Amino acid sequence: MGKFSIPILCVLLLCFLVSFSEAEYRKYKDPKVPLSRRIKDLLSRMTLEEKIGQMTQVERSVATPDAISKYFIGSVLSGGGSVPAPKASAETWVKMVNQIQNAALSTPLGIPMIYGIDAVHGHNNVYNATIFPHNVGLGVTRDPVLIKKIGEATALEVRATGIPYVFAPCIAVCRDPRWGRCYESYSEDPQIVRTMTEIIPGLQGDIPGNSRKGTPFVAGKNKVAACAKHFVGDGGTNKGINENNTLINYKGLLGIHMPAYYDSVIKGVSTVMISYTSWNGKKMHANRDLVTGYLKDKLRFRGFVISDWQGIDRITSPPDANYSYSVEAGVSAGIDMIMVPYNFTEFIDDLTYQVKNNIIPVSRINDAVARILRVKFTMGLFENPLADLSLANQLGSKEHRELAREAVRKSLVLLKNGKSAHKPLLPLPKKASKILVAGSHADNLGNQCGGWTITWQGLTGSDLTSGTTILDAIKQTVEPATKVVYNENPDANFIKSNKFSYAIVVVGEPPYAETFGDSLNLTIAEPGPSTITNVCGYIQCVVVLVTGRPVVIQPYLSKIDALVAAWLPGTEGQGVADVLYGDFAFTGKLARTWFKTVDQLPMNVGDKHYDPLFPFGFGLTTNLTKY
Repeated sequence: MGKFSIPILCVLLLCFLVSFSEAEYRKYKDPKVPLSRRIKDLLSRMTLEEKIGQMTQVERSVATPDAISKYFIGSVLSGGGSVPAPKASAETWVKMVNQIQNAALSTPLGIPMIYGIDAVHGHNNVYNATIFPHNVGLGVTRDPVLIKKIGEATALEVRATGIPYVFAPCIAVCRDPRWGRCYESYSEDPQIVRTMTEIIPGLQGDIPGNSRKGTPFVAGKNKVAACAKHFVGDGGTNKGINENNTLINYKGLLGIHMPAYYDSVIKGVSTVMISYTSWNGKKMHANRDLVTGYLKDKLRFRGFVISDWQGIDRITSPPDANYSYSVEAGVSAGIDMIMVPYNFTEFIDDLTYQVKNNIIPVSRINDAVARILRVKFTMGLFENPLADLSLANQLGSKEHRELAREAVRKSLVLLKNGKSAHKPLLPLPKKASKILVAGSHADNLGNQCGGWTITWQGLTGSDLTSGTTILDAIKQTVEPATKVVYNENPDANFIKSNKFSYAIVVVGEPPYAETFGDSLNLTIAEPGPSTITNVCGYIQCVVVLVTGRPVVIQPYLSKIDALVAAWLPGTEGQGVADVLYGDFAFTGKLARTWFKTVDQLPMNVGDKHYDPLFPFGFGLTTNLTKY
């Protein structure tokens, strides 16, 4: 080989310096560059494989460093109850998230992944987190200021574990309590649900006043990206059957189920999740008219649209009957990120094939990836991809538990107070010789929290996480001289052989989530009814219902002296005792209609034949007790 001439060496050196300079400075990595140019620059550098990787969300159990880097995975999630270790600490969570993130950052373009988790009533998968009342109770408060504070607290606890993205809030308008997800809905009234979207600026921060409509917004490291779900009509299915068909005309869909999405988009929600349900027979995951035509084009939503868990699989019946068709239908409808969550290579292979063979245009892929990158850039994920332990003390903090306790107080609804209006039972006296506390839900933290708590379906018992049961709260509230006797299911002889001043009976539904909660009868399981009958038949009693929805109560109502709907209050049972004993007044008003019999369902306020046991908006009040 001959020697290089000096001019050739100069040219080579210049080329090297230019390439080195380009490697050092990438426009998309510069936070001073306008957002649109950062997105455009990064998109121009991405291969098809890298783009499709960004559209893929996998479960943490399969998110190995090798899989993340090999397939350029853009997002990872924890399914319900999927944790790095039992009772994992904030440090364990942060370590896991950062391990996955480092794998994403090791790819040539270094695009950070976004980790998502269900935080539907606080950081509900995580041990020792504050568990707030489920939405069915929060809707009762009609208090947007409180709901925003709950969003702020939840964001801090989620960030404490290194996670920047939550699949919340659920803004379903539950029109039939037979639906197993009704407790995830704030109300049957779309106006209350709209008010409760104030949780979004709580989670994400207040969107700047000059923001363009529909632009996603996350205000830094103490906030999280939110997800309005499930688009659209999930609360209106026939007979309340989960994932079923919502039969309603276009005007009804827009008037009842759509308004909260309009508010969410205005408030800068970062993502929207598609519903498993169908609208008049068409699967929402394949409904281009509503996903692209209405949400993206009409409402001008500029964040990204995400599928539900294996949502595209369920486009066909039975699920996964024609997976390649499902991929085409879901992506073509306008879904940007696909929650796979396990068999992600099949999704990647199918989508790659369809793009290379012009079945799905590259423009659709570019739109999806641009939306995902917009959210990642906006939330500062490129500048701060790795989590730390600076917020670890926020997990289950005293301040957040006090906020949850306040939410419990405001979510309680007093449905009956005394067998006559002249002789109210509540508030209860703190000073009594001996009182009885009974019922399956009195000393059971898991029952008190309901589904989506530590595990997907929830757990019964009191060792799932830290909190205060209603029984413990009562003991802490009454006078020291008052003897509190607990008997979960006493018989008549036990009642007769003791001289109780009064009884508190706490009964309700077992924990459940989604389809497992669908119920055509809405009855309280035994021994709940027997406990009510045995106790209230002999002594003055207040019945506290711990349920995710209205349940059949009319047959027992005449025996009951006072009746309280406590819904699913979460970990802070002290809030129940605060109001039972008059330290705070009952203020809650029903955000749902309470039926007489299930034969009346569905029945909602405004219906022509409206004949409820307790109407929408009902709720008695009490005076404060002075001690």
